[in-house]
Amino acid sequence: MVCMIRVHKIKLNPNSAQSEYFVKACGVARHAYNWALGRWIGQYEAGLKPSESALRREYNAIKPVEFPWALEITKNAPQQAIKNVGTAFQNFFRRVKNGDKKPGYPKFKKKGVHDSFRADNGPQTAGADAVSVDGKRVKLPVIGWVRMRESVRFPGQIKSAVVSKMADGWHVALAIETEAQLERKANNGTVGVDLGIKALAVLSNGETVEGPKPHKILLKRLRRLNQSLSRKVKGSANWRKAKTKLSRLHKRIADIRNDAAHKLTTRLATEFDTVAIEDLNVSGMVQNHCLARSIMDGGFGELRRQIEYKAQMTGSNVVIVDCWFPSSRTCSSCGVIHIMPLSSRRMVCDCGNDMDRDLNAARNLAKYAASSAVSACGASSSGIAKAA
Repeated sequence: MVCMIRVHKIKLNPNSAQSEYFVKACGVARHAYNWALGRWIGQYEAGLKPSESALRREYNAIKPVEFPWALEITKNAPQQAIKNVGTAFQNFFRRVKNGDKKPGYPKFKKKGVHDSFRADNGPQTAGADAVSVDGKRVKLPVIGWVRMRESVRFPGQIKSAVVSKMADGWHVALAIETEAQLERKANNGTVGVDLGIKALAVLSNGETVEGPKPHKILLKRLRRLNQSLSRKVKGSANWRKAKTKLSRLHKRIADIRNDAAHKLTTRLATEFDTVAIEDLNVSGMVQNHCLARSIMDGGFGELRRQIEYKAQMTGSNVVIVDCWFPSSRTCSSCGVIHIMPLSSRRMVCDCGNDMDRDLNAARNLAKYAASSAVSACGASSSGIAKAA
């Protein structure tokens, strides 16, 4: 069985001293990141070749003199932050090489925006790990044991822990190297999945999975809290309270969307041998401002990501069909391609086929995945489909 890294995010119940330590650790990590980013930019403009390893050595040399307050925090926090600067520039240069229009040059971090710090387990002896778990407790460097809301769901070796501040409190994301796999519940062959706006997904077997649409449902409350925040004096106590309420609502929307995605993708990965989905161009789809909110509310990108990694755990195949494949406009009975505007919600063909447009698309995806054009590894000679 192949090992893989899985992440379990759990809410923490820290006491006041631990919460204060987390705030300091996030501040040190943010300072180290901004310091390293500034040094990197300066060295690059001077014609030098910066590296995160050299910056870490330089930071450690000057830390006792220039940043003595950083000694109160685990050394993992600033070290990992400087490593993140190197990773950010690697990703930036990779996107530039690939010709992306928005490669995303690394930016300086702001206080209160994605505050977090990381601690890693290095090559230590057994029982001396910097991060360990005991039931509903997690041991972190310097601060010691911190209570968690729940236990870790799967066994394995803990590789790292990222403590972050979110709207409803502090959370820890544990990266665990584990052999735990999802259990296959059924072998229902091939299924085509058509992601949509009206329904979250329509399966080729005729099943329709309704989406929760949390953003649409909570939009009035979201607007009301946004309006309330705009009326407060920025930086005041009432402004912070209003901001916290708004942040909690945003997190609730994200949690509802993520829960629906996990339930759907787990079903697909555990009940079907092959799953066929379209390679949707979400960034292009949201250019339609009439549909942008509904498209983003579906979380199509996250659905695809979850299907791909869960299929690896169950041994299922995932076939990604090119976005230009006319799945909606092709009759699933006779194969004739029709000219259909987006407003036409039914496939009506001269052969007698009359069915919902999304169901027709899902059946075409399932047929394509099961056809001889797709090899056992998911590759296609025509380049329309590819394996995830």
